[in-house]
Amino acid sequence: MDIFTTMKISASALKAQRLRMNAISSNLANIETTRTPDGGPYRKREVVFQSSSKGFADTLDSRMRDAAQGVRVSHIQASSRPPLMVYDPGHPDADDQGMLAMPNINLIEETADMMSASAAYSANVTVIKSAKRMALKALEIAR
Repeated sequence: MDIFTTMKISASALKAQRLRMNAISSNLANIETTRTPDGGPYRKREVVFQSSSKGFADTLDSRMRDAAQGVRVSHIQASSRPPLMVYDPGHPDADDQGMLAMPNINLIEETADMMSASAAYSANVTVIKSAKRMALKALEIAR
């Protein structure tokens, strides 16, 4: 694997982790949102990753090398978790029995996911910086 392939793989991971952090930020910002334009409470957004697809030439080239691929966001989906029902008869969105449908978002889980995404982002920045340093060292040796 060459240095530029390494940078491409890390760049794809940076983009994917950025989208993951945006989704987590949206979840945290809407943790108390009980009414959305779609109706009902906000539903947690989950990012689904997949390896990046390649064309025939790229696939053949990768088979000849290390079969390295990047990552991309396949889609962002709404969580299938049911809403959290809370008794709050004074809330304007409560039903006739006083039950309020709240987003089923766990603050601690979201915080841990944000820390994980941030660490993965930082690790990929480090990979790109290391690849850049190796390329510069290779140019110095060639002088």
